[in-house]
Amino acid sequence: MPQAWSEKDEKQYQHIKKSERERGAGKDKAERIAASKVNKQRREEGRASNSTSQGKGNPNQNLEKRSKRELYNLAKERNVDGRSKMNKEQLIEALRSRQ
Repeated sequence: MPQAWSEKDEKQYQHIKKSERERGAGKDKAERIAASKVNKQRREEGRASNSTSQGKGNPNQNLEKRSKRELYNLAKERNVDGRSKMNKEQLIEALRSRQ
């Protein structure tokens, strides 16, 4: 189980992998499909960054490419006040000012 995954993610991974194996997929293919689906779910929930939102170096780089949920979670980590009422642009501005 990857470090970033929760128990829920691991259970979902095992369930998907088992289902893919029952459908006739090989072990490696079933594992790739399961991991892909779990990581997609994590990205949609804002618990993981996608490849376009991972800027190297400056963490405030490429904020525009992140989803609102990702920005909200980053603002939560940085204790930005009023984040629940902010739109995407306001979250970006608040995150840049809290560098």
